[in-house]
Amino acid sequence: MKYVIGVDLGTSAVKTLLVSREGTVTAEASREYPLYHEHSGWSEQEPEDWVRGTTECLRELVQASGVSAGDIEGISFSGQMHGLVLLNGENRPVRRAILWNDTRTTEQCREIEKTLGDNLLGVTRNPALEGFTLPKILWVRQNEAASFEASKRFLLPKDYLRYRLTGGIHMDLSDAAGTLMLDVANRNWSPEVLGAFGIGAEFCPPLVEAGACIGTLTAEAAEATGLSPDTKVFAGGADNACGAIGAGILEEGLTLCSIGTSGVILTYEGDSEADYGGKVHFFNHGKPGAFYSMGVTLAAGYSLSWFRKTFAAGESYDSLLSGVEDIPAGSGGLLFTPYLVGERTPHADPDIRASFIGMDGSHTRAHFARAVMEGITFSLNESVDLFRAAGKKADRIVSIGGGAKNPVWLQMQADIFNAEVIALENEQGPGLGAAMLAAVGCGWFRSLDDCATAFVKRSRSYRPNAANAERYASLFRVYQDVYAQTRGLNQALSSFRNG
Repeated sequence: MKYVIGVDLGTSAVKTLLVSREGTVTAEASREYPLYHEHSGWSEQEPEDWVRGTTECLRELVQASGVSAGDIEGISFSGQMHGLVLLNGENRPVRRAILWNDTRTTEQCREIEKTLGDNLLGVTRNPALEGFTLPKILWVRQNEAASFEASKRFLLPKDYLRYRLTGGIHMDLSDAAGTLMLDVANRNWSPEVLGAFGIGAEFCPPLVEAGACIGTLTAEAAEATGLSPDTKVFAGGADNACGAIGAGILEEGLTLCSIGTSGVILTYEGDSEADYGGKVHFFNHGKPGAFYSMGVTLAAGYSLSWFRKTFAAGESYDSLLSGVEDIPAGSGGLLFTPYLVGERTPHADPDIRASFIGMDGSHTRAHFARAVMEGITFSLNESVDLFRAAGKKADRIVSIGGGAKNPVWLQMQADIFNAEVIALENEQGPGLGAAMLAAVGCGWFRSLDDCATAFVKRSRSYRPNAANAERYASLFRVYQDVYAQTRGLNQALSSFRNG
């Protein structure tokens, strides 16, 4: 039996999967590592922690599974997007990595918008947001001159990890698309963007497809992990691209709903022609020549965990959600907007805050719990609504994450999205997508589509209840009004939040 490994380098932990040719996860291992928040809005990590954690996980996979190292043919990667790793001339980090959820770069975002104007969306296909990589580079140049002067190139998190295992410097297109420096349609570093900010081409790593084989393990990495030095290493992709691969989002008409701490609605794009006016993200896919559009809800699963922690501390989610199935669609006229930490799609607004609207004395805790679930799903439906308004078909939605573990929530998604919602039998997220890139690279399958047929196993599907779908369609338009009606109130309240 032959195997491949998928490595998912997340924000709080690295997770590794050992996957057989049949798509069965034979073993898995994970390691957590710290986040550093030295100032308000800062979020950083030590790149060495990624290397140490991954090395330990890979050694554990080999030892715990009992699989011969020689039977593990390939390894590939998924990684947290946008994070800035600056390297000196010896390819050593000059400072901690600045992560995707770091928000210190508002001033630099405005500078990018002013400098590039309409060309920003025309070339990079994405607005300037604090999470992206270019604003971070500009921040370091403006605030840490010595660190920037010592920097000779940059990498993203998974690419630094892969460099430490192989000695090769590369970046795949799906991750490069999140830097604000890539010409997304033409798949190359943009001379226009680099020139506008005085960044030399040599500062950017060579670009490859996510499935590209970029070498094998170094002797040192092989010894540290217990893997064979002949193990083929494939570039891998951004976490959302790999999540799409792992859920089989590889053809037109398929959309992904992922509810974790944040929430994602992602739809497959066969070409670069779609234009959403910057209201959703538009990135290169891990599938060669393809793209995907993506909307983000910042506080999806977080809204439910906040509700439990605040109003049902110590209770299980099963207990918290007990009875929500008995509450009619619409929660008795109670609406929740999940703006606990601001919002991303379609309102890129860090200052908006959450609301319960329509409370009365008849509402029980079950009403509130259902309203939170509905509000999260309404927020995700904002992205579905944008896709459909642009002419996209979104009638089959694969649901993963916390929202896919509750049958009531899955049916709610089907009703609010007015689409067939499909749950997966073997959900493993981006790590499985990374393993699929390795499986195709090793020649097990002709394409990612063929691999998905074997690896991605669907379980139950949910179709919309016509009456509930009609009711939710009307309520969704009310939900959409809440942002505009509460924006001014939240601005007025902002000065009281820390007082």
